[in-house]
Amino acid sequence: MSKIKVIILGAAGRDFHNFNCRYRGNEQYEVVAFTATQIPDIDGRKYPAELAGDLYPAGIPIEDESRLPELINELGADLCVMSYSDRSYPQVMSLASIVNAAGADFAMLGERDTQIKSTKPVISVCAVRTGCGKSQTSRRICKILREAGKKVVAIRHPMPYGDLVAQRVQRFAEIGDLAKHKCTIEEMEEYEPHIAAGGVIYAGVDYEAILREAEKEADIILWDGGNNDTPFYKSDLHIVVADPHRPGDEIGYFPSETNVRLADVVIINKVVEAEFENIEQVRENVRNVNPNAVIIDGASPLTITGNVDLKGKKVLVVEDGPTLTHGNMTYGAGVVAALRMGAEELVDPRPWAVGKLAETFELYPEIGTLLPAMGYGAEQVADLEKTINAVECDVVVIGTPIDLTRIVKIKKPTVRVQYELQEIGDPDLPSLLARFLS
Repeated sequence: MSKIKVIILGAAGRDFHNFNCRYRGNEQYEVVAFTATQIPDIDGRKYPAELAGDLYPAGIPIEDESRLPELINELGADLCVMSYSDRSYPQVMSLASIVNAAGADFAMLGERDTQIKSTKPVISVCAVRTGCGKSQTSRRICKILREAGKKVVAIRHPMPYGDLVAQRVQRFAEIGDLAKHKCTIEEMEEYEPHIAAGGVIYAGVDYEAILREAEKEADIILWDGGNNDTPFYKSDLHIVVADPHRPGDEIGYFPSETNVRLADVVIINKVVEAEFENIEQVRENVRNVNPNAVIIDGASPLTITGNVDLKGKKVLVVEDGPTLTHGNMTYGAGVVAALRMGAEELVDPRPWAVGKLAETFELYPEIGTLLPAMGYGAEQVADLEKTINAVECDVVVIGTPIDLTRIVKIKKPTVRVQYELQEIGDPDLPSLLARFLS
């Protein structure tokens, strides 16, 4: 029988994992291409032969998803496999229609074939959208477990945007490791807070190899999810974070509803700032699809550092990039902090945006009055620095999870906004994790 020709639809993360789990070494299939979207400048490369295995001595090309109908025809693809996340149900079905109209089948792989079993207990932290508060939830859980005397090692959802062979298995335990592995700003935003808290975090491309390395130094593995993707590892405790500022997304996005249905615990974060009816809508939606899930209410109180008075000032706010782009949020912690501190005006950076930053605003015109901290490569980082310094403002408010002044030279006074998870009432994470450990 002839092999089934497959195109894996991805964004440099879940796509590689699905290939490694289902298709690498599987002679029933021939993966003829990956496609790329969401993340800039990853198309035009190859998934290298060193990672693809013996069946792919030339590697596998990565193409722009916008060419999908042409690729199906040119490559004779029989099947296209959806392998990225944070897409609404209409967007997913539109993609399925494009694939079907071009003559191929459309599929999404289930958890059975894509979750790897660990020899250690696994706690996973995922979310229903980008920007719900996974990162501070992961940090909170790590802190509680360490205080209980456990060695917890975090493994982060992939962000391999550089040399894929070099990024096969990455370990981060010191700030210097960020430069060693040539991390993008998006990677630093996830790794640096774990390091600053005294933790160890792994990431990369080959998540079975990563898991086996992490198991050598861990009592417990913590899966620190990305976007709203499901865990790569079989979880003993699955925690999902929901956002009442985007009510309904928990059952209207892929694979948000899958996460909610899998969840042992759902944390409704940001309840202090959210409207009551939106909180209750999220609560009702969770109960309807997963009545057995424990629901925890949470907040992410802000900590502001920097001896600058924002009252009456013209302020440029720099926020976490992915939350604003495919996360569809129009504000973040930096905007909230600036308004609370009495800023007179949030300055729109669009007139001063250059290069890749200008392209970002064109691709995502719904971004609010702020600047996304896009930094997927050296060119974007340089454009970010130029844009920040060109904007006519009094103060720059940094709402990203990293010390941005370490990466770009900002020639204006700065204020940094940080946030951690805080549960409200019972149940809470300490009691829940105590039961888990027992």
